[in-house]
Amino acid sequence: CTCKSWSDLIGSSGFVSTHLHRNVTKHAHVYLLCLHHPNFECQNDNDDPYDIEELQWSLFSNGTFVQFSNLSHPLENTEHYRIYGSSNGLVCISDEILNFDSPIYIWNPSVRKFRTTPTSTNINIKFSYVALQFGFHPGVDDYKAVRMMRTNKNALAVEVYSLRTDSWKIIEAIPPWLKCTWKNHKDTFFNGVAYHIIEKGPIFSIMSFDSGSEEFEEFIAPDAICGPWGLCIDIYKEQICLLCRYYGCEEDGMEKVDLWVLQEKRWKQLCPFIFPWDDWNVTIGISIDDELLMEIRDFDKGVANLYLC
Repeated sequence: CTCKSWSDLIGSSGFVSTHLHRNVTKHAHVYLLCLHHPNFECQNDNDDPYDIEELQWSLFSNGTFVQFSNLSHPLENTEHYRIYGSSNGLVCISDEILNFDSPIYIWNPSVRKFRTTPTSTNINIKFSYVALQFGFHPGVDDYKAVRMMRTNKNALAVEVYSLRTDSWKIIEAIPPWLKCTWKNHKDTFFNGVAYHIIEKGPIFSIMSFDSGSEEFEEFIAPDAICGPWGLCIDIYKEQICLLCRYYGCEEDGMEKVDLWVLQEKRWKQLCPFIFPWDDWNVTIGISIDDELLMEIRDFDKGVANLYLC
């Protein structure tokens, strides 16, 4: 009797929502999921066809980067896959180089289960560019994957996958301001909305697509952003933010990353991140604790380290 009642309780949508909300607000059970070589000191000869790199998935501490546990990948081949989003412990993985027919997997590493999304019947033409994003939409209480595809003639197709219905839906209404020549740069996914940095001539802007309401919006980037180099989009304190490492720092021996957040559809510039100067640092994004996550490469040793600022 107890087993059945507890099973009914933890399987209810109310319990699941409460449990997830508690973990999110307390930042509990947060890890970095990495695909890496089992031996971190191992050097591979990329010119040797017989020197095959064996990779594995592991969880690492979000704060100390210490390896926490190894994971069994849901597929036998681990070499040419990458992560396209994660939310509440679910991870979306697919081919490193996406095609319109690339298999997409929603993976729960904790329970070692995964679901393969059905093959879309909406699209049957070749695309020159494919973008994939994944996350949870609290407004519709569903996990969504958004796939955007462009042809060489700048035709745009958008599809939305629903985990609840296990089906794809094509978006018919594409706004006129997207029916032109533009370049796509970095992207992110937040609260069910897909965000992309796009470049139309000399203008940079943020394109957003709500996977619940299926509506597009455009936000012109701040005037100070004039190139894609060192430009990132991420989440800072529950707000969409832009990170730009383009301008020098006034302090000697230091570097800076400028920071803007999107508030009420307007950009507000905040204090920049300032850190010691280094030739080979790369901005990765913002951590869940609102710290700047950077990669600093040491080409002499052939390694790279993660840093929080």
